[in-house]
Amino acid sequence: MIRLENINKDFKPDAFGPVFKALKNVSFEIKEGKITGFLGANGAGKTTSMKIIMDFIRPSSGNIIYDVKLGKKKEEIFSKIGFLPERPYFYPHLNGRDFVYYMATLSGVPKLLLKERIAYWAPRFKIDFALDRKIKTYSKGMLQRLGFLSTLSHDPSLIILDEPLSGLDPIGRKEMKDVIVEIHRSGKTVFFSSHIMGDVEEICQEIVFLQSGELQYTGSVAALLHRNRNENYLFCVKNNDRYDLKTPHTSSTRGREDTIYFEVSADDKNIMLKELVENRMEIISMEPVQKTLEEIFYGAKK
Repeated sequence: MIRLENINKDFKPDAFGPVFKALKNVSFEIKEGKITGFLGANGAGKTTSMKIIMDFIRPSSGNIIYDVKLGKKKEEIFSKIGFLPERPYFYPHLNGRDFVYYMATLSGVPKLLLKERIAYWAPRFKIDFALDRKIKTYSKGMLQRLGFLSTLSHDPSLIILDEPLSGLDPIGRKEMKDVIVEIHRSGKTVFFSSHIMGDVEEICQEIVFLQSGELQYTGSVAALLHRNRNENYLFCVKNNDRYDLKTPHTSSTRGREDTIYFEVSADDKNIMLKELVENRMEIISMEPVQKTLEEIFYGAKK
């Protein structure tokens, strides 16, 4: 849907200072019909890339290619994109409903159609109860929801979100992820940035990972996890404090005292299974050990 080819972006903070290379020969594609996660630590170049995609700033070199399905002219292309920046500005003395109406008017959305869209999406964002309140009374989480609702007001084909889950509590993040999945199921393409690996791993089909302005990976989440799979197996067993297992293993409680986890090699999987049964230990689960995206990219442990 959108392809970046060999994008470089240099910033020169002042006339006498050195050039800062924010992006270095970055190439990736936002694929139609996919949820793509844009990963990287703060300062990796994610927001700069999004600003270039949205034509807010120009690359120092390289090309942005927009699929003809979005349109041929810039006005047509960007009318089919919904963008939520990391720090959107809201008019504090408007109420939420008026703000959404104002944003939709800029895109030429008829009022009757907008009313239907608000009636559909506002309850899903759990912001419907506050739409007639002044925006200055909103919490950060409510502002995120209002911004997301406004982003959908003109029914774009491509949704681009810069850190949409930032600052939300766990319940709020779960609710927003559910909405992103529903948007995707309705036929939209979604591209969103995050530095929270678990959120991206949970709902994305594709990922793009930047580190210090350089592309480290672009492609399928499933393929990356498969490529980095661990051959070990993990048994979760009811902890009865009475075990003396001979099968080579590592064990941990993982913060829960009522269960214990045994990790064994693939060769010892069946031996461990037999030994647990013989010791009359209650087996809760057995599964291959799977590295997380965080472990793959940063070497972090669970």
